[in-house]
Amino acid sequence: MAGKGKGAKAAAKKRLEAQKLLADNRQARHQYEILETLETGIELLGTEVKAIRAGKANLRDGFCLIRQGQLQLHNVHIAGHEQASRYFNHEPLRVRRLLAHRREIDKLRGQLDTKGLTLIPLNIHLQGSWIKLTIGLGKGRKLHDKRQEERRKQDQKDLRSALKRY
Repeated sequence: MAGKGKGAKAAAKKRLEAQKLLADNRQARHQYEILETLETGIELLGTEVKAIRAGKANLRDGFCLIRQGQLQLHNVHIAGHEQASRYFNHEPLRVRRLLAHRREIDKLRGQLDTKGLTLIPLNIHLQGSWIKLTIGLGKGRKLHDKRQEERRKQDQKDLRSALKRY
C-alpha cells in the first residue's frame, strides 16, 4: 500500500512540472472582466510548435471567433522558427483552428450573442507534451471599472503588508 502512495505522489509532481506556461496575455485580465475560461487545443504546424516552445508567441492583440462551427484564433503572432528556411517556415499571423468539443462551441456561441462579450486568448501552456490555449469569455471594462479594480488590488496589497507587520 505504501508503495502506491509514493508512486501517486511522484506522478502528481511530474504532472505539475509538465504544466509549463509558454506565453501569457497579462493585459487581457486588465482590459476585460473574465467570466468563464475554457482550455482548448491548437492546430499548429511543426515550426509553430518549435517557436512557441522557444517563447516566441505574442497573445496581446489576439481574439477568437466562431466561424462555420469552428473556433478560430486570429491575430496571434508566432514568430518564425530561426532554424527553418523561409520555404518551410509558417506565416506568423495566420488564422489557427482551436480544438474544442461541439457542445463547448455551441455554449460559447450562445453566450457570445449577448452584447459586449468576446473570446480572448489568456495563455499558452504545456500540458504534458501537448500545447494548450486557455481562452476566456470576457466583458470589456470601462475606464472607471479599471480604476476601481486597481484600487481594490492596491487595498488588498496594503492589507496584506499591514498584517505582515503585526
